Amino acid sequence: MEEVIKRDIVRGEKTEKTWLLFFYSVPSKPVSNRMKVWRRLARVGAIQLKGAVYILPYNDEHYELFQWLASEVTSMKGDASFVKIQKIETLKDEEIVDLFNQQREGDYHDIERRLEELERRVSSIIKGAGIQNIKKISEQFNKHLKEFEEVRRIDFFSSKAGKDMKKKIMDIEKDIKGVSGFRVKEKERTIVLRHIEDYKERTWITRKKPFVDRIASAWLIKGFIDKKAVFKFIQEDEEETLDKHDISFDIRGGEFTHIGDLCTFEVLIKSFGLKNKALKKIAEIVHEIDIKDDRYENQESKGIEEILQGIRKIAKNDAEALEKGIEVFEMLYASKT
Repeated sequence: MEEVIKRDIVRGEKTEKTWLLFFYSVPSKPVSNRMKVWRRLARVGAIQLKGAVYILPYNDEHYELFQWLASEVTSMKGDASFVKIQKIETLKDEEIVDLFNQQREGDYHDIERRLEELERRVSSIIKGAGIQNIKKISEQFNKHLKEFEEVRRIDFFSSKAGKDMKKKIMDIEKDIKGVSGFRVKEKERTIVLRHIEDYKERTWITRKKPFVDRIASAWLIKGFIDKKAVFKFIQEDEEETLDKHDISFDIRGGEFTHIGDLCTFEVLIKSFGLKNKALKKIAEIVHEIDIKDDRYENQESKGIEEILQGIRKIAKNDAEALEKGIEVFEMLYASKT
C-alpha cells in the first residue's frame, strides 16, 4: 500500500496523481441499501466530493472495488458508474490530498481520545496504584491498536495526524510493557495526617502537561493548603534534582501521589483532613476522569473532561494550562457551595 500511495515522484520528476470518481444512486427504499453502499465507501477510505460522488486515489485494488460496487448497486435497482481521471478542473491535487488528510485526522482524533483514557490508567500504575488489571489494559490497547491500523490502512497520503498517533501509540506500548508484571515492591503506603501550617509558601512540583488530577490538585493546594504556592513542572526522570524544600505531587514517588485506588486529589483531601461536601463531589469527578474504574457515575465528568482537553489544546504552555484549569475548578466549586 505504501508503494502505491507514495507515487508522487518518479525518477526525480513530479507526477500528477490519478483519481477514481464513483457516482451512484439507489432507490430511496429500502434505506438500508443506501447505508450499505455508504458504509462500504467509508470503510475503504473514500471521501465525498458532492452529493453521491466519491473519490479515491487510483490503484488496481480500488479499481476492482469500484467495479464490484457498481455491480452491487445495479443489483439494488440503482445506477452506478466510475471514471479514472488525472485532473479535476476545480480542485488541485494538493487540495484533494488535504481533504483526505482532514478526514483521517478526524478518525485518528476519535482513537486518540480513547487512548488518553488508557494512558491515564497506565500512568496511575506508574505512580503507585498497582491495582489496575494489566491484562485488561493490554487487551484494550490491542483493540485501539487494531483501530489505528485500520485507519492507517486508508491514510493514503501519510497524514501528519497519523505520524503523531503512531508515536503516541509506541510511547503507550512502551509504558504498558514497562508495567507488565508490575507489583508494588515498596512497603505499603498509608495516608498520614499532615498539618497545613507545615506546607506554607512552598514550591510544588509536578509532571509536565498537567491534566485533571494535577490541575485539580493544584487548585486544592492553592485554595485550601498553601495560598502562596508556586508550581513548577518537570519530567518524570528529573525528580532527583528537586530541592528538599520542594513538595512533589502526582508524580512517581512524590510526597503526595496515588495510593491504592485513590487519585492524588483524594490523597491530598484525606492527608489534610479537608471535610467539605463540595470537595467530596469534585473528588468523585476527578477520580472518574483520572482513574476510569467506574466507581462513580457522575454525569458532569465527561463535560469537565472535554473542557480540560480543550484547555490542553489551546494553552501555550504548562503554566497557562494550569491557570485556565484552576479557573474551571474554581467555578465548579462555586456551583456546589
